[in-house]
Amino acid sequence: MPRRKPAKDPAKPAPEASTEVAPEPVVVAPNPAAAGALGSLADLPVAGLTRRRIGILVGALVAAWVILLFARQVGEASEATARADAMQASTLQLEAQVGALESELALIQKQAYITQAAREFRLGKPDEIPFALADDAPPLPPDAPGSAGVRLGATATERTPLESWARLLFGDPTASPGD
Repeated sequence: MPRRKPAKDPAKPAPEASTEVAPEPVVVAPNPAAAGALGSLADLPVAGLTRRRIGILVGALVAAWVILLFARQVGEASEATARADAMQASTLQLEAQVGALESELALIQKQAYITQAAREFRLGKPDEIPFALADDAPPLPPDAPGSAGVRLGATATERTPLESWARLLFGDPTASPGD
């Protein structure tokens, strides 16, 4: 729209005539097409961003996102593997405990064990003499009579490891050849 000149006011004196003509300011009307282009990529080269650079940036962001997702999946898979290994180890330990408990069950169901356990409650044979060791009783020495380490009437002899191996490999030198 062109700008209108103001009407001359008769009360005001006329300005001096000058040879210079002042240029009229140019007013640009808003263009509806330009208003829609404000958000377009055509304005971005001013900021140093081109369509190509934006495409590379978007591609790099997508690649980084995919790499992070893959790394997360690998981490979760390694954690699951570690949990599976721990479960397998605990399963083997539990199987060993079950085996030990089954053998203990088989032992305590035998008549000899039941008879021995009954003696603790004085339920043995009538001719048995019940006895018990005191809680603070000292352990028996290794050469105590009746212990498994000493036979009745045998003399205890100390042998070095070398003598034990020689006896094992070559036999007892005190034994007669006919034995």
